[in-house]
Amino acid sequence: MAAGASTPVLLVLADLQSIFGTRLQAFVVYAPARTPRPSVAIVNSLDLADLDACAARAGRWQRDGAATPVVLTRREFARSLDAFPVEFGEIIATHETLFGDDPFTGLSVAIPDLRRACETQTRSLLLHLREDYMEAAGDSRAIGALVLDSAPDFRALIALLARLDGLRLEGTDLAAWAGDRLGLDPRVVSDVLHVANQPETSTVDPVRLYPAYLTAVEQLSHRVDEW
Repeated sequence: MAAGASTPVLLVLADLQSIFGTRLQAFVVYAPARTPRPSVAIVNSLDLADLDACAARAGRWQRDGAATPVVLTRREFARSLDAFPVEFGEIIATHETLFGDDPFTGLSVAIPDLRRACETQTRSLLLHLREDYMEAAGDSRAIGALVLDSAPDFRALIALLARLDGLRLEGTDLAAWAGDRLGLDPRVVSDVLHVANQPETSTVDPVRLYPAYLTAVEQLSHRVDEW
């Protein structure tokens, strides 16, 4: 059994084989760190009847602990790489094929598209941190929640920028790279990553972290703009 082939995922695959038959070209899982692990089905064609058949099974997939699969044609996937460079780039980079041939052979995300996506996400995160801080109105619980909720986005953004440098890093390696390459304080980056990775058990005080975190995102916005 493949590493990503948990029982719930295999049940989804069996259902899709029943629905699409020979029209199912490939089925992949990706993002191994996520739970439930997301999946993509590549099909020759897709119509409303197929969606109805999937909808009839979606409740059971959720009860079994499986993610609802993304279903699309290979052409749709290829033509959407410029629109979703981050999301589809992650699929290409981390996927594991459980059925059919590798559907993404020869496909890649254009670096300019990925850089623009990084800039958009950085500016969005910065605006989010400022606006939600104001709306917190000094409530320490709301400020802490803001840091906890946004830390995974910061982690994903830093990891994505490392990918632009051709690197796949995490943890202390990612924090050190952010210090060397982006000029961010590696201690601050490390604290935010710790909050993102261990939100329930982290000893980092998110309220105390907020000012340095905001400064890091402001600096990051400038660096990405100049990338």
